[in-house]
Amino acid sequence: MRVDLFDFDLPHDLIAQRPAVPRDSARLLDVAPDGLHDRTVRDLPDLLRRGDLLVFNDTRVIPARLLGTRPAGGKVEALLIRDLGGGRWQALARPAKRLKAGDVLAFGALEGRVAAKHEDGSLDIAFDRAGPDLLAAIEAAGAVPLPPYIRGGTADARDRHDYQTLFARRDGSVAAPTAGLHFTPALMAALAEAGVATAGVTLHVGAGTFQPVRTDDTDRHVMHAEWGEVPQATADAIAAAGRVVAIGTTSLRLLETVARDGPMRAWTGETDIFITPGFRFRAVDLLLTNFHLPRSTLFMLVAAFAGLDRMKAAYAHAVERRYRFYSYGDCCLLRR
Repeated sequence: MRVDLFDFDLPHDLIAQRPAVPRDSARLLDVAPDGLHDRTVRDLPDLLRRGDLLVFNDTRVIPARLLGTRPAGGKVEALLIRDLGGGRWQALARPAKRLKAGDVLAFGALEGRVAAKHEDGSLDIAFDRAGPDLLAAIEAAGAVPLPPYIRGGTADARDRHDYQTLFARRDGSVAAPTAGLHFTPALMAALAEAGVATAGVTLHVGAGTFQPVRTDDTDRHVMHAEWGEVPQATADAIAAAGRVVAIGTTSLRLLETVARDGPMRAWTGETDIFITPGFRFRAVDLLLTNFHLPRSTLFMLVAAFAGLDRMKAAYAHAVERRYRFYSYGDCCLLRR
């Protein structure tokens, strides 16, 4: 499909710079069969049914933005995008052209050697420690990797809390599964009271999720790969659920990856699934998700899930009613 079919205009002042306080006070656009309804996230228990299953992504964002120095003394910035194991990470760096294999980069007390450079502009960094020691050093040296549309990507102390979901427990993401940011303990209690069950999956979100589509046709776009896991308990809960409600596109992508090969089951691996209109959904019935960038793979996904015309109308309504967009913004509830 032509990428320009997924374009729309968005006033810059609708891009949220901070999350709603409290989180469940964010607005929710209910994209229902009978039309569009303006609600809040706190209305979610009334919009679901007893026996529905909410599936959350329990990944935790690491402070993957590292600022340091190059061997010649100049500044360097590295964004860790993928854990390769053994103390090595794939990263995006600036200025990448001035770096060569063997260069030692200093990020405060943490050092890393450029182990390889790739044609896509990324590089591999081999750090001077591994395992829990490396993660602790990254926590100490790194900054929250905010998207550039939030205050130019410059995080502060608040973002250490704001850019994590209530469910975050497994280190590995460089971007938050932002639909989960809307949930609070009070909302979770209300959902449980309404008979709505919950389950977890893990998908470590990579920077590629937010990379722009640089081709004119979706068939020529190469999707990134991300590591994920569906536990057996979650597979069993899905088999027993009335309806499956994916909290965020990351949860949906992982569930639909597994469902392509048959009934839901325990699964661990990498997925590069790219969902565009025409995709056959097998696992997810409803989707709670934030408002996404124009021409992005995520807007293509929601258009595939709920219909392109319906989503264009929903986004136009959201702009007119001044919903807040992107990672710290409001959300919408979609039916398949």
